[in-house]
Amino acid sequence: MAQFKDIKYTLQRSQRKTASIYIERDGKVSVLVPEELSNSQVEELLEGKRKWIYRNLAEWEDLNATRVQRDYVNGEGFMYLGRSYRLKLVDEQESPLLLKDGYFCLLSNNGSAPNADAAFKEFFREKGKNRIPQRVAYYQDRMGVKANVVKIMELKNRWASCTSDGNINFHWKCMMAPPSVLDYIVVHELAHLIQPNHTQTFWNEVDKVMPDYATRKEWLRTNGAGMDL
Repeated sequence: MAQFKDIKYTLQRSQRKTASIYIERDGKVSVLVPEELSNSQVEELLEGKRKWIYRNLAEWEDLNATRVQRDYVNGEGFMYLGRSYRLKLVDEQESPLLLKDGYFCLLSNNGSAPNADAAFKEFFREKGKNRIPQRVAYYQDRMGVKANVVKIMELKNRWASCTSDGNINFHWKCMMAPPSVLDYIVVHELAHLIQPNHTQTFWNEVDKVMPDYATRKEWLRTNGAGMDL
């Protein structure tokens, strides 16, 4: 973690051609720059974007003020593909967690479920392994690109990421989003196979296959804080 005046940030250098600043999903400031950019040039970039950083950090704090703290008790709501399903603790079933009869049925022992967190994560991973590659295959054909490897995993700060060798990683939390928003995340990452940076060219590629992407993007920005356990 680096710091310039009152701005704490993480710096990543790569063979990219342009510099970008992001407010990550956890509220941290990430700076991505070309390898040849000096430290003083990075600081000039941060100074020039100071108002933008302040505004977006304040917005992040407002959105995350409504973050829900969920407990593994009967009646608690958990998101899956944009819908909230109430939790039901059960004494017997073949799997630790099942979505059945409109409920998330969680295996418990006398009302206690110490492994609930792991059970939910595994549920979303397995559902993602089935659904997300299908959506990648659908959209990559339309976009004329080809992902190398698609993985569902735990990502630190992002909903998804695209590597320089064409691997696309998706956070298991993506499975909490509505199908239309999940598709937006897929298209967003596939567009990075064409354009690695968020230039107008990048957004043009997204727009070609998803003209209403801005609406889906806004849903994710507004509701993303609630997509958690």
